[in-house]
Amino acid sequence: MGVAGKKVDVDKIDMEKMAEMTTPNPGTIEFPHSVGGAMIKPEDKGKIKGRSLSAMYEQTDMDMKQIYDQMQFLAQQAKTIKDRVDVSERIYQAQMSFQPLIGKIYHLYTKKDNMDTLSLIGPKEWGRSTPFEQYIATVKLMADHTWDILEKGQGEI
Repeated sequence: MGVAGKKVDVDKIDMEKMAEMTTPNPGTIEFPHSVGGAMIKPEDKGKIKGRSLSAMYEQTDMDMKQIYDQMQFLAQQAKTIKDRVDVSERIYQAQMSFQPLIGKIYHLYTKKDNMDTLSLIGPKEWGRSTPFEQYIATVKLMADHTWDILEKGQGEI
C-alpha cells in the first residue's frame, strides 16, 4: 500500500527521473521527486473555485455589514442633529427671563396656556407644586447655540 492507503501504480513511475533525484519540471510528475519531498497531487479545480468563492462571499459580507453599521451610525447622528435643531427652534421661541449661558443646563416646560418656558429649575426640584403643564426636556446650550437634549420628558419635541 502507498501513501494514505492508496496503491502506487508502479508502471507510471519513471525510473530515470527517480534516479536523477531532481527533475527540471518537478510539478509535472505525480510523486515526490526527491527524498523528503512533498506529495504532489493534482487539485480538483472545482474545489479550488468553490473555496475561493466562499472566501470571497464571506469577505464581501463582512465589508457590507461594516458599511451598513456605518450607515446606521450616520443616520443616528443625523437624527440627533435634527432633534437638536427642533428643540433649539422651540427654545428660541419660548419664554425665558434670563440670558442662557453656554455649557449650562436648563429645562424646557409647557405651561397651561401651551406656551413653552425655559427654566433653571429641574422637574425633580419643584416638588408637588410645579407651575407647568408638561416637562419637555432637559437641555444644555452648546457653543454653536444649538441645544443638546440631555433627557426627554413626557412632551414631544
